[in-house]
Amino acid sequence: MGDRSPKSTQKQAAQKQAKNDVVSQKKQQVITSQQAAKAKLAANKKK
Repeated sequence: MGDRSPKSTQKQAAQKQAKNDVVSQKKQQVITSQQAAKAKLAANKKK
């Protein structure tokens, strides 16, 4: 059985939150790079 102490539960929650933060940060980087690429293409089309 797992450790159900408050400290353990809090640690697991913090680790899960940290993992989710990293995942959302990576998603945001992908979105930003896609937007930058689209803006670059639009700028090149205007020339």
